Amino acid sequence: MKTLPRSFYSRPTLDVARDLIGKVLVHHTSAGAASGVIVETEAYIGESDPACHAAPGRTPRNAPLYGRPGIAYVYLNYGIHYLVNAVTESEGSPAAVLIRALEPFEGETLMRRRRARGTGRRTGTFASADLCRGPGNLTRALGISLRHNTLDLTSSALRIEDRGLPPRDVAWTPRIGINVGVESQWRCIAVGSPALSGVKRYLK
Repeated sequence: MKTLPRSFYSRPTLDVARDLIGKVLVHHTSAGAASGVIVETEAYIGESDPACHAAPGRTPRNAPLYGRPGIAYVYLNYGIHYLVNAVTESEGSPAAVLIRALEPFEGETLMRRRRARGTGRRTGTFASADLCRGPGNLTRALGISLRHNTLDLTSSALRIEDRGLPPRDVAWTPRIGINVGVESQWRCIAVGSPALSGVKRYLK
């Protein structure tokens, strides 16, 4: 078990997006630890990428994108869901990888409680593959919110680890859930994972 070092993130964003597949996103809280194997990522690269938050230039909201690689960039999407990203490339070059889906690895009971909270659903009604399907669901399951924005993924309670899991077959597709920049094949998936988001899940 090894926390990914800053040098892992200080590389081209597409390389990081691919190499995060099969790594484990971990969050330690007072309620316990929860983690999941990353099976879906998306790259967002620079001010020239219309789908990247850096497209309009530096603002108070997107400032973490310009910071050190290996920092968490967490934001509220459409006023509903928190999304977690890993900042990549060199400081001053705004880019990040959005973590879109996980396969539950540890703390599934805690994940179920978090997902059920406020919904009226019973914890047992969630299929394991659905717990962290989609970027908003995974942050809810892992207890990630705006207060975790700018945490250091290399040394904080929120981090990404290499657990030595077997390598996964990957494929690249257009990014989903956006209206611009859809021509870029910057979504990386673990082929065959039942936890992938989107309508077409690329199951073998």
